[in-house]
Amino acid sequence: MAFIHTPNASASEKTTSMYASAEANYGYLPNMYRAFGHRPEVMESWAALLSSIRGHMSLRRYELVTLAAAKELKSSYCMLAHGSVLLREGFTSDGLTAVVNETEKAPIDAGERAIMAFAAKVARDATSVTQQDIDGLKKHGLSDADVFDVTAAAAARCFFSKMLDALGAAPDHAYIERLEPNVRKALSVGREVERPLAPSPSRAQ
Repeated sequence: MAFIHTPNASASEKTTSMYASAEANYGYLPNMYRAFGHRPEVMESWAALLSSIRGHMSLRRYELVTLAAAKELKSSYCMLAHGSVLLREGFTSDGLTAVVNETEKAPIDAGERAIMAFAAKVARDATSVTQQDIDGLKKHGLSDADVFDVTAAAAARCFFSKMLDALGAAPDHAYIERLEPNVRKALSVGREVERPLAPSPSRAQ
């Protein structure tokens, strides 16, 4: 349950369209879309921003950067959402858990470790980033444009994660059914997953 009242689909034409599109895509209406129900144009702009950032990165790099930033921001919602993408893209449950826990067994290379550490630093305290951090990324083959893309992805995550958590948007109950308990636990670094409402007891006839 969000901290603010979230409008139903009849609030405006744009809200109706956003909710309908989300339901068609996910099979249910995610809480993150409800949270933006008052200002669907903001969600639309957010989607456009993400598209412009992702267009210059591989999906794997984008998701790893996002996961690192979301963990630093303690965003269960974004961790669960983007962890689910990595699982669909070939990560095993154990592999993803190792990535989240930053163990040596994580199925990522040295360059990806460096990128994730940098993304976490951007989310944690961008003023702490130094020229040495940038030079370190370049040693792993990143160009100046690549560094920009990684920074943009990490910085953009700050907006969305903080919006959802500040408005009290809990991760969707669908993650309970779709993720193994150990994976869900590893990805739940902040707010708990929303629990489905218990059915009302039927009245005696």
